[in-house]
Amino acid sequence: MTSAETTSSPLDRFLDELWAVEGLSDHTLAAYRRDLEGLAHWLEPRGVDLETAGAPDLLGYISARMQAGARPKSITRALSSIRRFYRYRVYQGEREDDPSAGIESPRAGRPLPASLSEAQVDALLQAPDLETAVGLRDRAMLELMYATGLRVSELVGLEQSEVNSRQGVVRITGKGDKERLVPLGEEAAHWLARFQREARPDLMDGHPPCEAVFVTRRGRGLTRQAFWYRIKAHARSAGIESPLSPHTLRHAFATHLLDHGADLRVVQMLLGHSSLSTTQIYTHVARARLQSLHAEHHPRG
Repeated sequence: MTSAETTSSPLDRFLDELWAVEGLSDHTLAAYRRDLEGLAHWLEPRGVDLETAGAPDLLGYISARMQAGARPKSITRALSSIRRFYRYRVYQGEREDDPSAGIESPRAGRPLPASLSEAQVDALLQAPDLETAVGLRDRAMLELMYATGLRVSELVGLEQSEVNSRQGVVRITGKGDKERLVPLGEEAAHWLARFQREARPDLMDGHPPCEAVFVTRRGRGLTRQAFWYRIKAHARSAGIESPLSPHTLRHAFATHLLDHGADLRVVQMLLGHSSLSTTQIYTHVARARLQSLHAEHHPRG
């Protein structure tokens, strides 16, 4: 190894390689340098350098770029530079792993998931009329959805055999027939047990047995459309004017976990996402909310 090689930075060696092997133009090489120096500049105050950054660091950088309003096309280009840099380091034997390998490029026009504040969620959870069997069912469903982040299809498709009250978990078969165990939490477990004990027998009275946990007055499993209608009705009762989607509580579950310091990979596992990059969209929502709270309440916000 020459003295020039020992003193040059990994970034310089990478760019030299691109110039020597591929004959890239000065303009293209300058674009690679800007992309990678932008990442290095973001990593520096966080005590991480370009050479040793991990996947969570790269995801944090992408999220910060999104928060700053960067276009998906710009992020995709930067991510292409980042991927080539880390593939080069692995090829050279300077790293054993490629931290960019599992990170997908953001899709153009991908909307941020609709979510609710914690106060809005609390108002929504308290909206059902607990004096009725249907109201108690709805409360249990809302509590369970917020506590677990289940998809609506997973919630209405939940069967009795998939609930383990003793261990406080539910077994979910998600997309691609992949199973995952999701903890209920004390509050959701309480409301689910109360529904099973007080309201479900009333709803099932006079009907054949049904494996679905959440049933209608006809003794049948609730449909996605019916539950969505119930969510909108309860949101109106709670005075919630924010736009809702069938997965609003799922999005709130993920966002609030991140707000309170949960690890992104834990949230990925609980949501049943096959790729961490699918979950990274929630870091944008969580960061935006934290920045808003800081600006509103911090004396130097």
